Amino acid sequence: MPTLIRVGHKGADAIVPGNTLASFDAALEAGVDMIEFDVLPEQPDGGGELLVVHDHDELRRHGAPSLGEVLQHFCSPAYATTRLQLDLKRRGREEDLIEALRAAGVLERSFVSSGAWRSLEALRKLAPELAIGWTVSAGISRVPLLGRVAGRSSRVALGRVAADRIRSGAIDALVPQWQLVSRRLVDTVRDAGGEIYAWTVDDAAQIHRLAELGVTGIITNDPRLFALS
Repeated sequence: MPTLIRVGHKGADAIVPGNTLASFDAALEAGVDMIEFDVLPEQPDGGGELLVVHDHDELRRHGAPSLGEVLQHFCSPAYATTRLQLDLKRRGREEDLIEALRAAGVLERSFVSSGAWRSLEALRKLAPELAIGWTVSAGISRVPLLGRVAGRSSRVALGRVAADRIRSGAIDALVPQWQLVSRRLVDTVRDAGGEIYAWTVDDAAQIHRLAELGVTGIITNDPRLFALS
């Protein structure tokens, strides 16, 4: 079985509130290989500074560090081998995101995921060398690219579309909600030459099951669970 990539969701949200420097440090202490965090423009209309926060309600309640501040934090020697997964929450700021990654010198170890195809297409054009992933939630029947499908048929369609996009070079990975993951989906994605990261898994037994299926990586709020699975 390939070595599992251990990914901390928002850092280690179950240990320290996520999308914060302290949470990223907690994830590193717990032994993750990659840290996932959210990127959102400061203003609801897409303007303002790029921040590390899940949504604007969270921003109003707790505030948020800037993307630049977070990327500088990840430039410290302690994070030298840690990969970064940026979950882009809004279209239209792809160029700013790429510029920030390049300015911080972390583009080569970054992985950007999104559920918006236009964002993924823009990212591919702006930085062909950047690893990008298509995020898909369990509400898969609402994904336009899959047409009017539901249940098991939608999962088969998901594998087919993801494999086609991987082979074409449009994406490098599929990032499905864990409930969508089956051995067939894993095999389809891997046979196409892609990676597959399951989110967000906060149960040791499920982590073990998904690892046995052969997923590339698992995203969890509690990285301590990897030691128990």
